[in-house]
Amino acid sequence: MFDHLKLLRCFSFTASRDWLFRQSFANAGLRSVTTDLSHGNSIASTAMHCWIPKSPNRSKPNLLLVHGFGANAMWQYGEHLRAFTGRFNVYVPDLLFFGLSSTSEPNRSESFQARCLMRLMEAHGVQRMNIVGISYGGFVGYSLAAQFPEKVEKLVLCCAGVCLEEKDMEDGLFKVPNLEEATGILIPQTPEKLKELIRFSFVKPIKGVPSFFLWDFIDVMCTEFVEEKRDLIKSILKDRRLSDRPRIKQKSLIIWGEEDQIFPLELGYRLKRHIGESAEIVVIKNAGHAVNLEKSKEFVKHLKSFLIDSF
Repeated sequence: MFDHLKLLRCFSFTASRDWLFRQSFANAGLRSVTTDLSHGNSIASTAMHCWIPKSPNRSKPNLLLVHGFGANAMWQYGEHLRAFTGRFNVYVPDLLFFGLSSTSEPNRSESFQARCLMRLMEAHGVQRMNIVGISYGGFVGYSLAAQFPEKVEKLVLCCAGVCLEEKDMEDGLFKVPNLEEATGILIPQTPEKLKELIRFSFVKPIKGVPSFFLWDFIDVMCTEFVEEKRDLIKSILKDRRLSDRPRIKQKSLIIWGEEDQIFPLELGYRLKRHIGESAEIVVIKNAGHAVNLEKSKEFVKHLKSFLIDSF
């Protein structure tokens, strides 16, 4: 295995595609910046990477695109970027322990991620923003909206199981039997687990992908911060109760793939009930958890309708 991993590093499809995404982000008017968020006298070292506008236009609204688990932020928003750079100052961060972002702080909660994201935005002069959060990014986006209500204008939550409870695992809501199995799939370390993740994420997954490409993807995208990412997932579920979720008042759009096997649609309706009248829900047919990739055009259509047309 190690010999072919050396070969992959010499010619990697995943690394090549990553390079192409970097070029497309740069061509869309963004630049790559890593910001030190460490407090002056703090022991904890925290740095967050973000794609930011090369020349932000202060008369435009700001849009923060927050990724979920999987490949880095570029892969999850690369197809949608140009739909928004003309109308918004677009910011695309790597959350802590993804891409080029990390911390020595032991806190793994989504509320800590949200606070770091807020500090990042303030460091770039952003005082108010609209947020799109996919899956885990939705957990972070919701927390940011709850903690800093005056900073968040509109919020889009895509397949984000914010309203799940710890007991949902025991009650059989999820396809996986336990947390260990879930983390093994969400942070795949073998081609078999990556195939499972693809099956869980797409209604019509690509079949027959050679192990060579799967190992390549794992080697480039899934081998860093493995334990820290496992802790992020555990933190989401531990002692989680709906009654503890703060309610947000921002105008919100909930987007869900009808056949989501990671966060079942029931969690989308639960989230709509929890937020109340300020939220609307859109269910996209023939789509799974990766609805942003599987139904990219429909996904963008709903985002534009909510974020631009209703301004």
